[in-house]
Amino acid sequence: MFAEASLSIWGWGGLGVVLFLITFGPFAIFYLAFYIFCFIGGGFAVTLLYGKINSEKHLEKCEQSYLPPTQIGIPKTLDEMKLEMKPIKIDRRLTGSSFIDEPLQQVIQFALRDYIQYWYYTLSEDESFLLEIRQTLQNALVQFSTRSKEVDWQPYFTTRLVDDFATHLRVFRKAQDRLAEREDKQRDITEELVDSFFEAEVEMERKVCRDVVCTSHKDEEGFLRDLCELLLYLLLPPGDFHNKNMRYFLREVLARGVLLPLINQLSDPDYINQFVIWMIRDSSCNYEAFMNILKLTDKPAELEAVKDKVLEELQYLRSLDTAGDDINVIKNQINSLLFVKKVCETRIQRLQSGKEVDALKLAANFGKLCVIPLEHILVHNIALQFFMDFMQAAGAQAELFFWLTVEGYRVTAQQQLEAMQVWQKDGKKQPSTTKGLLKAAALGVYEQYLSDKASPRVQVDEASVIKLGEKLQKDDPTPEIFDEIQRKVYDMMLRDERYYPSFKQSPLYVRMLAELDMLKEPSYRGSDDGDGESFNGSGLTGVKHFRPVDAFGCQ
Repeated sequence: MFAEASLSIWGWGGLGVVLFLITFGPFAIFYLAFYIFCFIGGGFAVTLLYGKINSEKHLEKCEQSYLPPTQIGIPKTLDEMKLEMKPIKIDRRLTGSSFIDEPLQQVIQFALRDYIQYWYYTLSEDESFLLEIRQTLQNALVQFSTRSKEVDWQPYFTTRLVDDFATHLRVFRKAQDRLAEREDKQRDITEELVDSFFEAEVEMERKVCRDVVCTSHKDEEGFLRDLCELLLYLLLPPGDFHNKNMRYFLREVLARGVLLPLINQLSDPDYINQFVIWMIRDSSCNYEAFMNILKLTDKPAELEAVKDKVLEELQYLRSLDTAGDDINVIKNQINSLLFVKKVCETRIQRLQSGKEVDALKLAANFGKLCVIPLEHILVHNIALQFFMDFMQAAGAQAELFFWLTVEGYRVTAQQQLEAMQVWQKDGKKQPSTTKGLLKAAALGVYEQYLSDKASPRVQVDEASVIKLGEKLQKDDPTPEIFDEIQRKVYDMMLRDERYYPSFKQSPLYVRMLAELDMLKEPSYRGSDDGDGESFNGSGLTGVKHFRPVDAFGCQ
């Protein structure tokens, strides 16, 4: 029954479709679909138009009833933003000196170009961000310039920087000596030298070791970031510093874009050699300094290099065809070069034959060494170098450096005061800054070695330090203002068993005598190095003969 009903429905349906197609044609079905689509679409369009009109009328009623009128400031601001930006005026003054400000402005411009502009212009053309960065950098430089003027740079460059550099060289030489004494060299020589260097640094500096920062790139970058953040804290205004985005951005630019490349360049051996050559190009080394260098060096390779250079110069001078007065000049030059060649050969032979070690054995066997007074050691370059190494190892370098600094201050102060007296005698107006400079220098010595902030501090009685501080505050400094404390420091170095008495019993003292040809042995006396030293208390300069040393006594 169900099958018959279904069949009748399909039959009538099919018959209706056939009759529709015969009556209206085969395309009638497409027309029908199009008419239906137009009917539905028209209904939607009428509904949207009617709703939009009614909605706008309703909104107009609401705005007129409830909303305030639109302010004219916003459209005006938008119009001004669309206008062409006016050129920005930048205050180019940084330090007050045009000779310094112009190069600094170029550095800022290059930094912005190399680290910021190349990626910022891909994001925006607005110059305000670059202006803010430039202004922040300029404010930091101005603050740095202001703080730099408050620093007394003279004692830093003449004392602390020189001491740090000398300490670094001593540590390096000590590491080389340790490396030469080791017999089991299993690792690479560079790694062993680095380990020996930082071990010696810990022993000499006591509480400071920079091995992690110097050997790990990651830790080096972290240290530079911390350093830059500290500088930004000191130099930036509080508002800019507390802006984390700005602070981190400047920190990365300074650490990775400025300091790290600068350190890599300054630590490059080729750059160091070229810089040293440039520094000494226009300066000549005097005879005494050059001979001291040859006699103090313990590197045969360096002496061989000097010898080869001397031979080249000798060959060139002997090839010249001269006559008259020029021949005498050339003969003198040849004789001087032959003397230097002899010094180098003698020194190389001594180092290769192990006489440096035999000198210690000689002192142990004979037990009699020439006594050089402390006052002579302090004014002689070679002897002072050995005594300085000993005091550095004993942790008493502050006392020795204080004594030497006071000596330099006394000479400078005497020269300045004599110049002032000459100005007064001639009736000229004397410089008003002379006394101020002397007082600043005296205060610098006091702050560096005797104040509570000094590190390390000279060990003298507190009463003398307080008395000196009161003098510096009340009276004008004189060349003799440090004499009392300097005398106490000298007596301490002379009589304290840790210093000069121990130095006379140390291997360094024996090596010093060997360098001065003052060991009590014929093979070490005379003119092995072609030159002797005369200790007469008046400058102790090198002369071409050797005085008897028994006048100083032997112990």
